Amino acid sequence: MEQILSLPAAGILVCIGAYLGGVLIRKLIPHPLANPLVIANIVIILVILVTPLTPEQFLAGGGAVSLFIIPATAILGLRIYNQRAVLRANLVPLLAGCIAAAASSLLSVWALGRLFGIDDRIILSLLPKSVTTAIAIDLSAARGGLTGITVTAVIITGIFSAFISPFLIKTFKLKDPVAAGVAMGASGHANCTAAALELGETQGAMSGIALGLMGIITSILFVLFL
Repeated sequence: MEQILSLPAAGILVCIGAYLGGVLIRKLIPHPLANPLVIANIVIILVILVTPLTPEQFLAGGGAVSLFIIPATAILGLRIYNQRAVLRANLVPLLAGCIAAAASSLLSVWALGRLFGIDDRIILSLLPKSVTTAIAIDLSAARGGLTGITVTAVIITGIFSAFISPFLIKTFKLKDPVAAGVAMGASGHANCTAAALELGETQGAMSGIALGLMGIITSILFVLFL
């Protein structure tokens, strides 16, 4: 058993199995809260907790899944190109929404950190929680933040946003696909963009654009909260 778990393929199979299980549950329970990505994350955590599979053994193979980020991003770029007419028509509200989202995200973390007397280094580590992992790590590390806390904050933000965003969109009857996509991409980066793609082509494309804009805008505003 130990020899099998030590194989790189073990982590890959766990990732694939967890996601396929999430997709199956979504088909059986067609509800916004039944998000395949969220379910997959929960399954992987449970597998590591209740089986002999260690985090190191999982990452030996499971980490290889991250290699698919680049082709997945390329596919997202194609979807954005296909929606270029929608992008041109909504450029101003898209920029305004992302600026508001970036400012409110940074301000809320900073204000709550100050209110509860949290150490400045930890506040610094939490500030870039609403941008994709690669950008968040660079912002945090360049200014002395704790990258482990930053990564954790980014993951939790993405999972929670992907979990709750479709539910909120349905509850408040948000019918504009552009607004829904921007809201999801600006709040939950890559995880929420994957969830937005399930809602429609336009939602996915707008979410992808918002994801990129959030990285740029957050990088610019970040220095104001140091």
